[in-house]
Amino acid sequence: MKVLLVEDESMAAKRLTRLLHDLNPSIEILAQLDSVKRAVKWLNENEADLLFFDIQLADGLSFEILEQVQVSAPIIFTTAFDEYAIQAFKLNSIDYLLKPIDPEELGNALKKYEDLFAKREVPSMNMALIEQAMQMMTKKYKERFVVKIGEHIHTIATNDTAYFFSQEKATYLQTIEKNRFIIDYTLEQVEQLVSPEQFFRINRKYLVSLDAVKDIVTYSNSRLRLILKHSDDMDAIVSRDKVQEFKKWLDR
Repeated sequence: MKVLLVEDESMAAKRLTRLLHDLNPSIEILAQLDSVKRAVKWLNENEADLLFFDIQLADGLSFEILEQVQVSAPIIFTTAFDEYAIQAFKLNSIDYLLKPIDPEELGNALKKYEDLFAKREVPSMNMALIEQAMQMMTKKYKERFVVKIGEHIHTIATNDTAYFFSQEKATYLQTIEKNRFIIDYTLEQVEQLVSPEQFFRINRKYLVSLDAVKDIVTYSNSRLRLILKHSDDMDAIVSRDKVQEFKKWLDR
């Protein structure tokens, strides 16, 4: 099996090489490239059986390689990004691996490749999905919200926000410093504007940051109740269908 590694972290590349050889000593690493530019040049001149692409490289995203050169070999994406973003990285690759790469997961990914190779099947690239993934990777989340205080207009940094909540058809921003403001967005809109690493939608009423959580208490029907800073609201409850996802968010 001839493998190309596109990875800009030398230690990560060395570790992946070692893990691959531990799983299959016959694997041949053809090259280890650290940029979109070098990968495009290499793939225009060479071929490999299997490609490992780190998603974020020194000069851009590895998806850009697929826009510049036709790739016929299967791809396994590697990334340090969490699973909120990773859903878009599945694309048409064999698999994706979160760093640090787990040897067992790497072995499973190689097994998928071998199964495809035996069937002579190679996933076709869907450029629309690649574009979608690139947009997610490069998306800039909202850094501040405009609020009105009397006759004055102020901005509140998203990083200074403890949580957002809806009440009586209005959406409120609660700051870490205990201030509360009405904002001109629905909670659904705010959820799309802020980083999912920073804020979690626990139910229809609350979108909370980790810094706002004072305590977590087990609640009835396998739910969780959050004790939020500067709030005595008893409705800050993680709905049952979101409990597992919420726990993963806490453990990221």
